[in-house]
Amino acid sequence: DGNIIRLTMPPLNEERRIELVKLIKKEAENGKISIRNTRREMNDLIKKDEKERNISEDECKNYQNKVQILTDEYTENIDKLLKLKEKEIMEV
Repeated sequence: DGNIIRLTMPPLNEERRIELVKLIKKEAENGKISIRNTRREMNDLIKKDEKERNISEDECKNYQNKVQILTDEYTENIDKLLKLKEKEIMEV
């Protein structure tokens, strides 16, 4: 009816699967780097607030711990997704 485009794609060979796995590992690492950069920026803001006496030392440590917990959680999520996707791609 003119609204659908059909493409035939050959099945993935092992070489292409390995390339795709390398690509998703690179993207996962980029995601982790982005998360770590955000953690660093947040910790810098927290330290700045502590220096300006807007928050106490205890609050500073508490906020930094919360930021670290979130960082670990999101990094772990990326690792889980990477493993799932890698397994999915490598299945024949």
